[in-house]
Amino acid sequence: MKLFHLSDLHIGKQLNGYSLRANQEAVLGQIVDYASEEQPDAILICGDIYDKTAPSGEAYTIFSNFLESISQIKPRIPVLIIAGNHDSPERLSYASPFLEKHSIHLSAFLPESPEEYLKKIVLEDEYGPVNFYFLPFLKPGYVRPLFEENQPSGYESAVKAVLEREHIDLKQRNVLLSHQFYGSGGRDPETCESEQAVIMAGGLDRVDVSVLPEFDYVALGHIHGSQKVGSSRVRYCGTPYKYSVSEEFHKKSVTVVTLGRKGEEPELEFLPLKGLQDVRKERGSLAELLERAVEETRRDFVSITLTDEEEPYRVRERLEEVYSHILEIRVDNRRTRQKLMEQAEEVPVLKPLEAFRQFYKAVRGGEMTKEEEEAMERIVQEAKEDEGI
Repeated sequence: MKLFHLSDLHIGKQLNGYSLRANQEAVLGQIVDYASEEQPDAILICGDIYDKTAPSGEAYTIFSNFLESISQIKPRIPVLIIAGNHDSPERLSYASPFLEKHSIHLSAFLPESPEEYLKKIVLEDEYGPVNFYFLPFLKPGYVRPLFEENQPSGYESAVKAVLEREHIDLKQRNVLLSHQFYGSGGRDPETCESEQAVIMAGGLDRVDVSVLPEFDYVALGHIHGSQKVGSSRVRYCGTPYKYSVSEEFHKKSVTVVTLGRKGEEPELEFLPLKGLQDVRKERGSLAELLERAVEETRRDFVSITLTDEEEPYRVRERLEEVYSHILEIRVDNRRTRQKLMEQAEEVPVLKPLEAFRQFYKAVRGGEMTKEEEEAMERIVQEAKEDEGI
């Protein structure tokens, strides 16, 4: 069974005030073309369809046009979608019964009572059924009503508890769609500047992939760089377009997953995606930057670092004559480096749990017990949830 794995479309996102509509439509069009050529058995979209919980009318139009283009491919390709942390479940799930009739299966809400379970879709190929489980983005507070006793206290225990409720047939192939921050053992996935805001302080939102043993492939969303997490069967596909200069060297692509018989490792292929404009950095003197600019790259989104020791005349105006989409202009020379050295050392900002550890030790004269630390972690997490973090 051949699958297209996508996530983090972030439709409607702007880059330092610049619209990305043309670039997003370009990469979505490339995905449609690939789907028409490759004829996957399903397309998985693992959260963060939109960049904001209240998308603009333009964002709705872009995604609607994409789904309509996919639905016109014959034979029809099922599309499986879950909500991410940027998505509003209510808005994303609008018209979902109608979409189901067009083989677009969407899950934005988690089970709300002990009688409810995760959405599940079954597709078949020559080797038998493949069970797809939909796990939208969750916070522990979202699923506590499911458990009268032993309520989950953190993200990992919440994901584990929700999956343990499911009746998963280990003799069949099982695929999970999930939008969370997963790690493997002591290693976290590689992140970049564009996603730091969604990674919680202290790693409280981290889920270890050891809670996913039942699945033959885990299609993840949330992290912008394509990468495996522990093994090739657990993978972030990354964004289809670069959303910050920290993603400059990312190779954006459609992750193509081919599932064979039960027990076989999934085969992976990557179909390249390219926007109309690149996102990159430029560094050098003003004269070097002006000389370096070529027609093919002048429309790229660029972050510029000037290295001139003396400030040149009319810097921005002269740069804008050759670079039409400047994200920022920084200066790095002896003067700016000296100024940084002369500034007073910044006081480190402690994570909430570490700050409380130090407070506890100063007041009580000793370290917290394991039970006290776990209780404090729950309090910090509940406070974050109350603030919508």
